[in-house]
Amino acid sequence: MVKRIKNMSELKELFSDAGNKLVVVEFSAKWCGPCKTIAPVFQAMSLKYQNVTFAQVDVDSSKELAEHCDITMLPTFQMFKYTQKVTPFSRLKRVLCCLRSGPKSKMIFECHGADAKQLEKKIQELM
Repeated sequence: MVKRIKNMSELKELFSDAGNKLVVVEFSAKWCGPCKTIAPVFQAMSLKYQNVTFAQVDVDSSKELAEHCDITMLPTFQMFKYTQKVTPFSRLKRVLCCLRSGPKSKMIFECHGADAKQLEKKIQELM
């Protein structure tokens, strides 16, 4: 199941609830064609990979969150892990600055566009 995230507080709660699981967050918009294309695939992945936490952020409804996460293209998928260190295969080493206490959820991968095969491959790799 894909959880809808509306603000930073809900995102922090999602990270906390996910524990050590991989968290995949889709940033999209209702008017975005590629977002509409990938949405049912993303939903299906959430059912297939029960040990991964899936979330979706509507950038029009959650502009502050989208800005904070540096979203410039749609759809954008960001993957996070609740770890002390970024894993060696990480391409991005930016930490969400709002998560300053205790262990931090770190973004370990980001991809853009509606390439379902690339998305699923990366999810399998990072689980």
